[in-house]
Amino acid sequence: MNIPKLNHIETQSLSGTIGLEIKGIDIRQKLTEAEKKFIHESLLENLVLLFPSQKEVSPKELREFSNLFGTIDEDPFSYPFIMPTDPDFPEIWNIIKEDDDKSVNFGGFWHADVTYRKCPHKVGVIYAKECPAQGGDTMFSNQYLAYETLSDGMKKLLDNLKAKHSNVMLYGGESARFGAVSKKRAASPEDRLFASKTAEQTKVDIVENIHPVVRSHPETGRKSLYVNRGFTQSFAGMTIEESLPLLNFLWEHAARPEFTCRYRWSPNTVGVWDNRCTLHYAVNDYYGAKRHFQRIAIHEESRPN
Repeated sequence: MNIPKLNHIETQSLSGTIGLEIKGIDIRQKLTEAEKKFIHESLLENLVLLFPSQKEVSPKELREFSNLFGTIDEDPFSYPFIMPTDPDFPEIWNIIKEDDDKSVNFGGFWHADVTYRKCPHKVGVIYAKECPAQGGDTMFSNQYLAYETLSDGMKKLLDNLKAKHSNVMLYGGESARFGAVSKKRAASPEDRLFASKTAEQTKVDIVENIHPVVRSHPETGRKSLYVNRGFTQSFAGMTIEESLPLLNFLWEHAARPEFTCRYRWSPNTVGVWDNRCTLHYAVNDYYGAKRHFQRIAIHEESRPN
């Protein structure tokens, strides 16, 4: 990547394989063209960017920064997710876990966002408004490496496979069912109950789409593994029973420690990840503390291929 060198910017890698922490950029201010190029190229190379020690970021400022990565998805999620949003900024959704909430954690499973859609999200942007004193980290995994470290025989097999992705969340990910999004109001107790039930038990729109098991990044051209435990249900043309042995192997392989980084959040940190070639996992280890994050999703114009 042709990343420009800017003297006022300091960087620190989060691990040997994914993630970069960036200091010296105030995301609330108008960015120079050189800074925009630095951010864009750094994201393509490192897949995850973190901007710590920001001043408090307003919803308007978060939205303006997010525009750097493409068109904001105005309706970023659907069943099984229900989350309160600000009426003035419905594209920004709040992920809030109160200090007395004993439920499972929103996003507490390895996944890429909304891969059940025809065109899943391109990029995710997140803002840490309130963080626990301990815990509440997020893990990320590099899916370029997940593909590239497979044997030649496995690559040849997977290159010709497609998989069905569904919002039914057949294999778990129940933590996400209590989340929120695409609502112009806070979730009611009835909403939370509704979202916790399976699609067969409730009248909801089931969204399913077929995507390649190995996709090519539209900007870098690199291949990445494109399955996740949250939404990938089976291989196209195969039964669930036939699919599960290989899917289980791929899910475990995709999250091998050497592909990952783990980030410890601090208040007023802004994070960005490339949803096309990463997985992420919100760690649920902070009971007794409140965690409040805000998120924006960037729309992808084309289907994975």
